[in-house]
Amino acid sequence: MTKKYELVKQDISEKILSEVYKVNEKLPTESELMEIYQVSRFTVRHAIGELEKENFVYRIQGGGMFVNDWKSKPRAIADNKTIGLITTHIADYIFPNIITGIDNYISNYGYSVLIAGTQNNPDKERKSLTNLLSNQLSGLIIEPTRSALSNVNKNIYENIKSMGIPMLFINAVYDGLDIPYLIMDDVKIGEMATNRLIALGHKQIVGIFKVDDKQGIHRMNGYIKAYQGHPEISNLSEIMMYQTEENKVNLLKRLYTILTRPKFVPTAIVCYNDQLAIQVINFVKEIGLKVPEDLSVIGVDDYQFSQFISPALTTIRHPQERMGLDAGEMIINMINKQPVTSKIYEPEIIQRDSVRAIEHANDAYEGT
Repeated sequence: MTKKYELVKQDISEKILSEVYKVNEKLPTESELMEIYQVSRFTVRHAIGELEKENFVYRIQGGGMFVNDWKSKPRAIADNKTIGLITTHIADYIFPNIITGIDNYISNYGYSVLIAGTQNNPDKERKSLTNLLSNQLSGLIIEPTRSALSNVNKNIYENIKSMGIPMLFINAVYDGLDIPYLIMDDVKIGEMATNRLIALGHKQIVGIFKVDDKQGIHRMNGYIKAYQGHPEISNLSEIMMYQTEENKVNLLKRLYTILTRPKFVPTAIVCYNDQLAIQVINFVKEIGLKVPEDLSVIGVDDYQFSQFISPALTTIRHPQERMGLDAGEMIINMINKQPVTSKIYEPEIIQRDSVRAIEHANDAYEGT
């Protein structure tokens, strides 16, 4: 269980890193901090003492407590060989495979991984960052949270960079931060999935994309790009957008309206990822339609259970453990001050049973 002084310390350090409290700014008094956090004077003094050791604050006798010029202070060399990992999720979907890849690589060099999940929530990301930083990290691997939206934690990332802690991004990147990354070619993913369906004779294809993550925006742009390459059917494209916190029931209600209308009913769906595709397939079955006879469905990521559902899901493979191994290698190289190069993975389509050709397929599309 986290001790009270640790919670106080974490919250104050979070405010310092995000520059709510700026360098040389006076902090609230001990009495005010006791009131803010509803803790004892001893707890406040313990928290402030820890922050002093880490060069975040300093005291002036009779004058109070102030934010130290912590950016200019030498960072203590991490001797516990720990690499922080922040992902949107931890224990499900493709993330265990990514984490396994990272751990398998860095463990060969005597490092361990300390993991925090954000649930794609910027507030949780901020708390995860400050909590991990209290562990004298050697490096930090981050999957950005809601990367398509304004980065409310940009100040913290800039300050972490100024501290000299090596960082890299996986799956997406934040704008305005010069940090190495490992990502998929998400525009090509959306284009490849859509072109595969067009090649099989589908003209009216619904694209369902999450739009608060860059992966979703880029995959949607790839979907649009595919239709732009076939202007004779571009007016038949149809996009559904959603965000992380949206109730999937509402999303499926919107899809129901599209699938049950009397005219212009789609024959295929491109889904943001396999998780969504599996939900869509189950929903389609519930309303009396068949996959792929009535509706073809394609996902993204090659989630391990995608091949075991019925019908087995056609998808585009995410490198998963390969990305984890590459992230491990990159962060170790960065710690050792060796040059690194960002990497964009090429997509690969995995053909299974959830997609079928329909009549009158245009031969000109074959091989796309």
